[in-house]
Amino acid sequence: MTFKPLHDRVLVRRVQGEEKTKGGLIIPDNAKEKPAEGEIISVGDGARKDSGELIAPSVKAGDRVLFGKWSGTEVTVDGEELLIMKESDILGIIA
Repeated sequence: MTFKPLHDRVLVRRVQGEEKTKGGLIIPDNAKEKPAEGEIISVGDGARKDSGELIAPSVKAGDRVLFGKWSGTEVTVDGEELLIMKESDILGIIA
């Protein structure tokens, strides 16, 4: 199944969190925080101004981004847990 977000929404796959601390301690699954970093999978066409003019999104598929801890809605697409969020929930692009 293919999924394309509408308007100014994006589909994001979270990156995997660290398995160990910098000191070498292994972090158990129940103690891990969900990472606030992900990869853009799909992007909508963009928002519209009141005049109807399209505002193109600033991100594209493949970009690595940072987003707020509570951003987005979790969905399952083809058995994979992904996030749908507004482009404005994205804090920045990791270069």
